[in-house]
Amino acid sequence: MPPHGPSELGGSRGVRPPVTIEFVVAFSSIGLLHPGEMGAGIGATLVRAGRQVSWASSGRGASSARRAGAAGLVDVHTVEAMAHACDLIISVCPPSAALDVARQVAGFGGTYLDANAIAPATAREVATVVEQGGGRYVDGGIIGAPPSPSGSPRLYVSGPSASSVRDLFAGTTVQALVVSEDQAAASALKMCFAAWSKGTGALLLDVRALAIAEGVEGPLLAEWEHSLPDLAERSLLSAQQAATKGWRWVGEMDQIAATFRAAGLPDGFHRAAAEIYARPDRDEVAAADARTLGVVLRALLGGPGPD
Repeated sequence: MPPHGPSELGGSRGVRPPVTIEFVVAFSSIGLLHPGEMGAGIGATLVRAGRQVSWASSGRGASSARRAGAAGLVDVHTVEAMAHACDLIISVCPPSAALDVARQVAGFGGTYLDANAIAPATAREVATVVEQGGGRYVDGGIIGAPPSPSGSPRLYVSGPSASSVRDLFAGTTVQALVVSEDQAAASALKMCFAAWSKGTGALLLDVRALAIAEGVEGPLLAEWEHSLPDLAERSLLSAQQAATKGWRWVGEMDQIAATFRAAGLPDGFHRAAAEIYARPDRDEVAAADARTLGVVLRALLGGPGPD
């Protein structure tokens, strides 16, 4: 769907966009659900910009508490307390939990930013939950690593209230960009981007596993060195990501597959990618090296783990 109204992206040359009404909100208190690595980074960015950001410790683990403390987030203990105290709630959680997390704050009357890697159809379900409770929904999609002195992720947002979220991040290390007024456009963009960036990593690992199974890994690597010299090195990075992050990407691959399916396109690529990322054991300190690659490929092939 083409973008409508003011936007940093898209638009038709020589055609004046229709007049639209934008909701402009100055957020005084922000809540974050839940501070994983990316969520804590987003929260810390807002804290450094002088914003008060809260989180709810009830039901969360020690690692979440450590990240929240390091980010300077204020513990309000419960999600209910957060919904009562905040006028903006940001959800950054595993894709499979996005809808349930939104239901936890059903009845929240402020602005709800869902910044999760979810299919457009899921985004619309979340929007329904938020709006039926009297809130305003903003769709979001994050591309890039968590904010750091050397890195600046892009937060794509869409919907009638998107400009307020964009303005909130002005001058920070998070680049907020409005896609359009479509309620699910930011999620659609995230699905398209991750379909390539994470889907091709899974495919590369599957190809290497196949080469081992067929006894042609050596000749394949020699041909890659001649014609596609970056693939051997990229295999190491893909294996590291599968070991450290693959468990989190399974749900994202499922959401991407659902996005393709809803558009009438083949969805098998990313259903397979979900299976590939589900097979390796979780190892958050795995390095991008030959050992990690071997561990991951053995997991794909169904063989024994490392000695």
